[in-house]
Amino acid sequence: METITLSDYQSLAELRYQIRRFLHFSEQAARHARMEPRQHQLLLALKGLPENVRPSIGVLAERLQIQPHSAVELANRLAKGGFVRRRREGNGKDKTKDRREVLLHLNEKGEKVLRELSMHHREELRTAGPALMTALQSVLKASKTRRNLPRT
Repeated sequence: METITLSDYQSLAELRYQIRRFLHFSEQAARHARMEPRQHQLLLALKGLPENVRPSIGVLAERLQIQPHSAVELANRLAKGGFVRRRREGNGKDKTKDRREVLLHLNEKGEKVLRELSMHHREELRTAGPALMTALQSVLKASKTRRNLPRT
């Protein structure tokens, strides 16, 4: 049976602390921009999707690790606020597209607020990133060391 040492707990706790510090910064930055943190996360997930991935509610719910109905509510608030627009896929002529599928797209206001928030986040990562990386490397190093130890 693999053991977990006090050092393991400390490195995991430090990693969790550094992640939480960054997330707290992110939440505060979103609120300062008069946006809920999850709304910011949806905008970022939408903008950062790989090119071959359709920006559907289901995909965005998965990216945010939330239920689809929660993603719908976020999208509703963002659309009402003028940050995103919805577009139904397909048309009357194209029977291969599901007209029920709604795709989201950033509009100019969404692009602007996301750009500003992302610049703040990038700057914060320049400051906080080294401590976060050190904490992650410590956990990974301990994990690798444990795997390479002979079993007794």
